[in-house]
Amino acid sequence: MEKPATSILAVDDEETLLQLLTHVLKRQGYYVDTAPDGRTAITMLQTLPFDLVFLDIMMPDVGGIEVLKFIKDQHLDTEVIMITAVHNVKTAVECMSLGAFYYVTKPYVAAELLGLVDRALERKRLVVQNKAFRRQIAYRALPSSMVGEDKALLEMLDLALRAAPTESTVLIQGASGTGKDVVANFIHANSLRKEQPSLVLNCSSLPETQLESELFGHEKGAFADANDAKQGLLEIANGGTLFLDEIGEMPLTVQPKLLRFLQTGEFRRAGGSKNLKSDVRVISATNKDLRREVTARRFSEDLLLQLNVITLQLPALRERKDDIPLLADQFLRDYAGFKQPKHLDDKALEVLVNYGWPGNTRELENVIRRAAVLSEDDVICVDHLGLPPRSRTTRKSTSGIRSKGIRVGTSISLAELQKAHVKSVLASVNWNKRRAAKILGIDVKALSGKIKTYKLSKTK
Repeated sequence: MEKPATSILAVDDEETLLQLLTHVLKRQGYYVDTAPDGRTAITMLQTLPFDLVFLDIMMPDVGGIEVLKFIKDQHLDTEVIMITAVHNVKTAVECMSLGAFYYVTKPYVAAELLGLVDRALERKRLVVQNKAFRRQIAYRALPSSMVGEDKALLEMLDLALRAAPTESTVLIQGASGTGKDVVANFIHANSLRKEQPSLVLNCSSLPETQLESELFGHEKGAFADANDAKQGLLEIANGGTLFLDEIGEMPLTVQPKLLRFLQTGEFRRAGGSKNLKSDVRVISATNKDLRREVTARRFSEDLLLQLNVITLQLPALRERKDDIPLLADQFLRDYAGFKQPKHLDDKALEVLVNYGWPGNTRELENVIRRAAVLSEDDVICVDHLGLPPRSRTTRKSTSGIRSKGIRVGTSISLAELQKAHVKSVLASVNWNKRRAAKILGIDVKALSGKIKTYKLSKTK
């Protein structure tokens, strides 16, 4: 049976056996690439994805065990079948413990080998499926403020999800109200430390001495009010995560001490001389341009390098206007609880879409909740929003069926009239297909068909 999507890498320094293995696999419809030694195999694995690798153990220079370690370090989803001319129980156990799927000896029977291939690929399929399922579950755990279909937002969340199970420091950048704390919680909830403490320290809310004490702790008598010794958050969060919000506000005198902890895992309490250790993952966030702060000598370049192993950039709400209707609907559902949620009229929705949102999703959520309280019936109108008067100026209404001079009652075809109507509705909701389909009384798939038939686009 042909399997065009499956790619296999065969690695062996014995050319005859390599050719035989390649012939057997290609006859079954697999795409097969070959490497004559371990070094070549690693080079190929750095540039090409493979579903399965057949790997000879005994090769000159770079052996099969080294290549196996590289694969499991860099390509967890790639299955590996080890091949050797001499059976050795100790070597077999080592290969399996390093993540190899199976260990076979030469000469091998083609039918048995192909059976192994099927089983290895089935395990890969299940692993990938399980990862995708866990990712879906993780996304469902996101709070309302992260609802959206914006490409930049989804790419950021995907990177956050991939970074979560690692030990890397993460720097979250974004304007106030974009949800930096939400993303930090999301990372911790999907990390290997999720059962351990997750603590928060806002670096802008405390004076220098108190900030140092909160972070590292202090000994008795370290300063005037230090009547007793106190543990800092780094000690309390041992095994878990510490989120340093507004890291750009951290005083220059405290920054070297944090840098030392990130580099060595060691720190001292204020007023203390004993080195303490703690296993804490640090996630930080800022609304400042830290590189500009480094240039202005207000932030340590070495500390920045330690903090931003993974950098996440949160888009401002004004950059993802198409998500505003989705967010507003979600906030209304959250507010309603088990009751029937209220809804925005078209004018109110247009005002929300056109508003600049300096406070981002946090401001939008507050506006929606306030409007839900003020509205006495199920419909929220512009007056309930409480936005500045100038923000209520909306674009010229496109709700009338009018396009390129077309008006109801003129001598035009029904198809032209329907095209104009679909175009008008799409424009009125800023091309939110879900909302447009609801207004038109059709499903999204049918709407997409009409957009294709009428050759409509957002830019036209």
